[in-house]
Amino acid sequence: MADGEYGIGEVARRTGLSVHTLRLYERAGLLAGEVRRDGHGRRLYTAWDVEWLTNCVKFRATGMPLTTIAQLARLVGEGSGNEAERLELLREHRRRVLDQLDRMQDCLELIDNKVASYERHLAAGATGNPW
Repeated sequence: MADGEYGIGEVARRTGLSVHTLRLYERAGLLAGEVRRDGHGRRLYTAWDVEWLTNCVKFRATGMPLTTIAQLARLVGEGSGNEAERLELLREHRRRVLDQLDRMQDCLELIDNKVASYERHLAAGATGNPW
């Protein structure tokens, strides 16, 4: 392997994705570029591929559907000229993440209130159900 090229095992280690998932991502069109292969047919990834996959991990962690990642990968792979489409995909996902954060904040407030209620209940030595 040349400098700046990584085998699938190393990419799995760097991204936290399994080898199986990396192969699935490739088949599903989630990579923005073609994965090259060495003379023995082994996949060779570049530092850019690792960066892209690291971003994909973060996109997935925020609930971005694989189909959206595939759309984004296709647009990025096509090169310049479609930045407005990429921007719209990212803006739409950002809106979904903000909505999700709002819902999670509401849930966290409920949990905080229940924790405080139980702490008061236990500190007072009360009996019965504090719910």
